[in-house]
Amino acid sequence: DWMLKLFEKAKIGNMELRNRIVMSPMGTTTDTDGGFSARAIRYLTERAKGGAGLIITGANTVSTKYEPRPCNLLDDFHQVDRLNLLAEQVHQYGAKLCVQLSPGLGRMMFTDPFTPPYSASAVRAFWFPDLICKPFEVEDIKYLVKATGYAAYLAKTAGADAVELHAYGGYLLDQFQSSLWNKREDEYGGDLNGRMKFTLEIIAEIQKTCGKDFPLIVKFTPYHGIPGGRELPEGLEMAKMFEKAGVHALHVDMGCYECWYNAITTVYQDEATQIHLAEAVKGVVNIPVISQGKLGNPETAERVLREGKTDFVGLAHQMLAEPHWANKVKEGRIYDIKPCIGCNECLYAGFAGKHLRCAVNPHCFHEDDYPVLPAKEKKSVLVLGGGPGGMQAAITAAERGFYVELWEKEAKLGGALLQAGAPSFKADVLRYVEYLKNKLLSSNVTVRLLKEATVDEIVKANFDKVIVATGSKPVIPPIQGIHRDNVKLADDVLLGKAKLGNKVVVIGGGLVGCETALHIKATADHVAIIEMLDDILKTADHCLNNDQKLRAMIAESGIEIHTKATVKVIGDGYVEYEVDGKTERIDCDTVVVATGFKPNNELAEALEGKVRDLSVIGDAVSPRKVITAVHEGFHAARLM
Repeated sequence: DWMLKLFEKAKIGNMELRNRIVMSPMGTTTDTDGGFSARAIRYLTERAKGGAGLIITGANTVSTKYEPRPCNLLDDFHQVDRLNLLAEQVHQYGAKLCVQLSPGLGRMMFTDPFTPPYSASAVRAFWFPDLICKPFEVEDIKYLVKATGYAAYLAKTAGADAVELHAYGGYLLDQFQSSLWNKREDEYGGDLNGRMKFTLEIIAEIQKTCGKDFPLIVKFTPYHGIPGGRELPEGLEMAKMFEKAGVHALHVDMGCYECWYNAITTVYQDEATQIHLAEAVKGVVNIPVISQGKLGNPETAERVLREGKTDFVGLAHQMLAEPHWANKVKEGRIYDIKPCIGCNECLYAGFAGKHLRCAVNPHCFHEDDYPVLPAKEKKSVLVLGGGPGGMQAAITAAERGFYVELWEKEAKLGGALLQAGAPSFKADVLRYVEYLKNKLLSSNVTVRLLKEATVDEIVKANFDKVIVATGSKPVIPPIQGIHRDNVKLADDVLLGKAKLGNKVVVIGGGLVGCETALHIKATADHVAIIEMLDDILKTADHCLNNDQKLRAMIAESGIEIHTKATVKVIGDGYVEYEVDGKTERIDCDTVVVATGFKPNNELAEALEGKVRDLSVIGDAVSPRKVITAVHEGFHAARLM
């Protein structure tokens, strides 16, 4: 059949879905009472408009009796009106709405560092290890069972088509389900039946308040991937118990916060990281299975469905980057899909208490805030630099109908993303470069490569606005021997411009140093990192799951790490460094410098006062991240 399996109609219980594409749950900020804000409704509706079959909301906690709400709250009749608006608007675009319900986070509570959270047992709180959790009394468990049933009733009343039970990832229900965290000796502990009792009682209560036919999905974790965590055989037993209890579909998860990158994937992982678990669960039950975990590449999503490994494809972060993923795949516009780059800026913002945001999509969670309006008067714009910030600025300016030129001194577009995406474990970044290039070259921007700009030329060209996106350049530390032939820059190594020996020392253990060292270790026998601070990745401003995964990869690779170490001399075949006043020495063929970056701002400074309207964006201001470059480029063009 010529039609993609992604777009087959499908059912979960008696709920009919237009396709097999599911927006997976992610928490958002809310109104002050925990109800859905107008902004959250607008954001979720955009994904329904984009063609998804089922929209699953982030977790709605069912009570604040035991812990403050982390995001949404559904415990009161007065939250129904906004949830109903969400349901109505999702339905107008032909999608269905599933509301995720959570009895709590337990030891994963992250908003209050002073009060010991509740859990199944007296285990350590995850974010605040000094706090020891308080075990729930039986009457508290009974209360939460009732509260979850009531929340499900409210969701159904509001017009939701289904509910999903939040029973995964080391959160409260999973703490009860896991022998790692559940040490209880009453009927809610002990063997798997005891540990599952809380979850199964909630399922029965939802069936009581909503009817057995109301579609009920359970999201659960058949495998954690940490010592003492759940192993797959027990996970498969759980799947059978859920089916027997009358659940209509299983949403399969992996991991917990101790290995957070298993649950919420990063740029460093391969595609379809969780599909083997969905396939295993599908082998033991007859109800539909939803999988997730880097399925954003349309070919991969279609393949796992065709191979019968899952019934539904869940997309989370990919939906932030590209809300219209489904429609674009259906129309064959794969080249126009903005790929998720696994940077987890979305998660990083959420856990800092900020609005959800996306590095590559400035409209994410700001659907109505930042309109790109047609130009009132036809102005001319010159963008200097073809990195992510420069390309985004040029694309946005052209969208508004300005006359735009982009000058780039290299023969290629991409800027620093070409280095960032060079390691095999960062292919997502190069997919994003490809997307930007497609967008830029199909717009009416005049692109000039190998075009180094002089101040005179820019002034003479007389553009109405000049956007400087010239990026950054490496900082070269004043070390004896730094100019020897065997010393290379990290950027040149990543771009394949530098010949390396078999024994390599990388100076600098920040993000670039660590990624470069891993990239080198794929071909070199021995790699060492020398870092002045007391740990690697101290300066990396990124999310915990990215940090964990990168550290795990470095540990597995056998890269040698020397911290609190200052390089003193680069000699012929060796490096001398100092630790605690002692001089040490490592033999090596090649030394790679990754000691940071400084802005390429000479052009910006020289243009000050010589052009009508000047904006400086991205690393040309100060070296930061993809999100800053893209957003600054977008707004520089949007607001002119």
